[in-house]
Amino acid sequence: MFCTSVGTPQDAANVRRAFRQITKNAGIGTDWTPRELCHSFVSIMSDQGVPIETIADLVGHAGTSVTETVYRHHLKPVITKGAHTMNTVFGDKPTG
Repeated sequence: MFCTSVGTPQDAANVRRAFRQITKNAGIGTDWTPRELCHSFVSIMSDQGVPIETIADLVGHAGTSVTETVYRHHLKPVITKGAHTMNTVFGDKPTG
């Protein structure tokens, strides 16, 4: 729910219009939705190795479960990076 400057509910068209103006002013174009920006933010943070707890806090989630459930496909680069790091630390030798 978004409200006007006097506190009355703002209709969806006005919210979209205001959001498009914000993204235009930010120099990222006008084809974004808040959800897309949130997903992009989580992806960038994840790709840079930011801990899931920090990402969850930054996007306003009370815990990590929603972040992990909704954005799990964006977290794969962090998991992959962690696996590569562990291979570097412990060696990448096949067992058997």
